[in-house]
Amino acid sequence: MIASLPAVAADNLFSTVDLHCHSTASDGILRPAELVSRAKLRGVTLLALTDHDTVAGLAEAQCAAEAENLAVLPGIELTASRGRRIVHIVGLNIDIESTALQGAIALREKLRIERALMIAERLEKRGFVGALAGARAEAGDAVLGRPHFARWMVAQGLVKNAAQAFKRYLGAGKLGDVAVAWPDMAASIATIEAAGGQAVLAHPLKYGLSRTQLLGLLNEFQQAGGRGVELVCGQQKPEQTRELNALLQRQAAIGQPLLCSVGSDFHQPGQSWRELGSARLPEGAEPIWTLWQTGVGTAIGT
Repeated sequence: MIASLPAVAADNLFSTVDLHCHSTASDGILRPAELVSRAKLRGVTLLALTDHDTVAGLAEAQCAAEAENLAVLPGIELTASRGRRIVHIVGLNIDIESTALQGAIALREKLRIERALMIAERLEKRGFVGALAGARAEAGDAVLGRPHFARWMVAQGLVKNAAQAFKRYLGAGKLGDVAVAWPDMAASIATIEAAGGQAVLAHPLKYGLSRTQLLGLLNEFQQAGGRGVELVCGQQKPEQTRELNALLQRQAAIGQPLLCSVGSDFHQPGQSWRELGSARLPEGAEPIWTLWQTGVGTAIGT
């Protein structure tokens, strides 16, 4: 964990922070050190590495960050469930040695392995011979996921790109859509709290919810101990940001206000809509990093 962070210059307060990105430790393309170097080139001064259900890339990222004079906040993106819907919870400023966190990671690794075996079995029956070995080769030491099956399909010439792999075989309602009993949202938030971190609801606009449903999710998330919401994730439309901000204001009227986070959800170069440092908070938003940062507003202890 980081007790406090250097102040971000006032004129750069809303343009130098990226609290959601992925490396080869999960389903990203760049190694953690390469990701840090790219973030530095993009002008990022505060970065959170938030790989899916793992903290394996943090040591390398933080080592690289020292050389780049860039602050790397320890983070993770936990896969969770809310009823039948999957939600993603970003944990920021976590203690990666936390027993609760390590247990949560181990459970999710087990669930991912079981899912991968089922996906591979289904693909094999469809004629995709060697799917499991191919996906494992693509994943390397990373947490095995559907994107690795997609990359193997692309490498084998079975599909044109990863998007096509998901559209035809791996996406919702397709062959590789295997149901998983992920830990629920409240338990996932509790895990992050036990690790001394703050829970942030990732990309809330990607869950396909109506405004009323999304307001319900925000309230439930806050009631369970959530501290922040990604007001901006990647290159979303300004009107989407305004609508989400309005919902946050409504939620604050019925509960504790949620702080605002921002992230690119970067996975690989060439995707301009989620390039490192490309997402920015609008002026007036209360940023979650004031919880750890000195010199900006009132510093709050973790």
